[in-house]
Amino acid sequence: MPGLRAPEALTTANIRGPDAPGPRGVAVSGPRGAAVPGPRGAAVGVASGSAAMVCVGGSVAVSAVLTTAPVYTAEGVRYGIACLILVALSRLTGHHLAWPRRSEWLWLSGIAVTGLVVFNLALVEGSRHAEPAVLGVAVACVPAVLALAGPLLEGTRPHTAAVAAALVVTAGAGLVQGLGRTDAIGVAWAVAVFACEAAFTLLAIPVLGRHGPWGVSVHATWLATVMFAVLGIVHEGPAAITTMTRADWLAVGYLAVAVTAAAFVLWYSSVRRLGASRAGLLTGIAPVAAAVSGVLLGGPAPRPLVWAGIAVVAAGLAFGFRKGAP
Repeated sequence: MPGLRAPEALTTANIRGPDAPGPRGVAVSGPRGAAVPGPRGAAVGVASGSAAMVCVGGSVAVSAVLTTAPVYTAEGVRYGIACLILVALSRLTGHHLAWPRRSEWLWLSGIAVTGLVVFNLALVEGSRHAEPAVLGVAVACVPAVLALAGPLLEGTRPHTAAVAAALVVTAGAGLVQGLGRTDAIGVAWAVAVFACEAAFTLLAIPVLGRHGPWGVSVHATWLATVMFAVLGIVHEGPAAITTMTRADWLAVGYLAVAVTAAAFVLWYSSVRRLGASRAGLLTGIAPVAAAVSGVLLGGPAPRPLVWAGIAVVAAGLAFGFRKGAP
């Protein structure tokens, strides 16, 4: 596709990406290409991951607009637009894109299938059997999994302190989301949402070293575009795109730009700099951002339990990112 270069065209510096050692010593390569950032690199990683989660949390109200739209077609358009934006920006900013090699196709396809396609379908189907809070709590459990599984994929061992911080953030995010009613099918879809959200980060670890945040984001979005296009044609028909309203197009545009193109690169940049374990703590910001955006859009003020959850999330983040934390 336009903008992609053959792997042979990459230099050593391009393959190692922006986290390679530079004159300022921002970061060095760790196990399996995981970054070991200095103070400045860690600050950038925290800022980019936080920004990504603010984008995700603030998208809750926008996503609700698409409940009556042809979901497969709308998602296909969303990821297609995001991919074109990413390819254009990567060329403008000098980030070279390489075609995947051998097993990299499996990792990148896994991201697209689980983190993008199945995740979105699980949200849609799960909402028919469970209240939004149930699915939100499922996502809130992700930091603990990233703290345990992330270091293993990066070639290191989980740290007790990091796991403890993740559990605190998970508990706080659960308080912010609250509890909801569901049935057995809803629980099953919630588990699927949880697994897919974790896979979105974990499956990227083996390919972030060579492709970087831009390459992983581009390949995941174009693969998801193809998958959703096939689903849309089969289940909704080729003419489904003509039934999308102006509100649908505005929502798709926002999701493509802020929640996909921008948030993907920001998130994978954070994972590359901080490692999955520490970056995973930042997912606790998403439900907080959702609660705050609801108030800004005219919703009621958060209940005391929500404020307590926000305080617990803040405590977990402070513990996980304290000076000297692993």
